[in-house]
Amino acid sequence: MEQVNHFISNYGYIGIIFSQILGTIGLPIPDSTVMLLVGYFTRIGTLQYIFALLVSIAGVFGNILISYSIGKRAGRPLIGRFGKWFGLKESRILKVEKWMNKFGPWTILIGYFIPGMRQITCYLSGISRMKLKTVCIFGLLTAVVWCSIFITVGRLFGTYVK
Repeated sequence: MEQVNHFISNYGYIGIIFSQILGTIGLPIPDSTVMLLVGYFTRIGTLQYIFALLVSIAGVFGNILISYSIGKRAGRPLIGRFGKWFGLKESRILKVEKWMNKFGPWTILIGYFIPGMRQITCYLSGISRMKLKTVCIFGLLTAVVWCSIFITVGRLFGTYVK
């Protein structure tokens, strides 16, 4: 976490986007903690709140679209080839597709608040061929809500850090 702190304090808004990209592709960077740290940096004046929020929203939304695109293009072929090694049988994939077709848009929003689910829900929306328009609407909603909550909480609790 110290490296993320150093990275964002040195590279500012660009550091926010890169930390989100690395967290989304599966590196062990705690995205929610990074957003709390960004909120703290807005409290102490290292970053401006509105710019940090907008950059974070853009980063999260971009990551949602990247994950969706990867899932849509490469998800099924990869699962067909390597899924058996992870217990992903065709019957399970069909259940996931059925779930995503029924609850998928809300899964993007709710899943983003659950560590571990955050990284896979958008891949699953691509694998299940959810409409891009739906992913964009719920992805943007997710980005706004998630970033606003975590950055604001980090900013508020930054008052108590000495």
